[in-house]
Amino acid sequence: MGDLFGTLAAAVGVFAGTNVDDIIVLTVLFLSARASGKPRLWQIWAGQYSGIGALVAISAVAALGLTIVPDQWVGLLGLIPFGLGVRGLIGAIRHRNDEELPTPAVASGLLSVAGVTVANGADNISVYTPMFRTIGLTATLITVAVFALGVAVWCLTAAWLGSHRSVVSVIERFGHWIVPGVFMLIGTVIVIESGVLGRIAG
Repeated sequence: MGDLFGTLAAAVGVFAGTNVDDIIVLTVLFLSARASGKPRLWQIWAGQYSGIGALVAISAVAALGLTIVPDQWVGLLGLIPFGLGVRGLIGAIRHRNDEELPTPAVASGLLSVAGVTVANGADNISVYTPMFRTIGLTATLITVAVFALGVAVWCLTAAWLGSHRSVVSVIERFGHWIVPGVFMLIGTVIVIESGVLGRIAG
């Protein structure tokens, strides 16, 4: 019983610690969904589960000794949210004189939500891989189940944070600038913190 509680506590701690920044991304997505209808709520949920599932799968495979994405290059995945942000910003500039405000949606579908989730959590692989390598099959299955529950808690929390009328109204008016800016910032932080630019320059 003690081992079970220890495994559960460790899984909760690892999920929360490695995905705390996901709350920001999810809140922006839910705000965008409420302000413009894109992405749809089910696409946010499915995209988040798909993205976290991909990170877990890659980590599990890496734990078996197979490397899919070399650790030193995972930071390049930050180009995904950055690119989505740039695309959204270009759209906002093109339509800045339109009477109807452009949509704030940057990640507008299942695949783009999943892509942003993977990019934002790419550094999680370096945490999950050694964990899966050392805890054994049973503990791994328990951990994956906790992660699945954690995704639901994260989505519900972000949906609540993104449901405040005053914030939604701001996103409706200025989201076509704010949301792309947030995604570009997220992408920039991922790339810089990974140190990948130094490796490319070197």
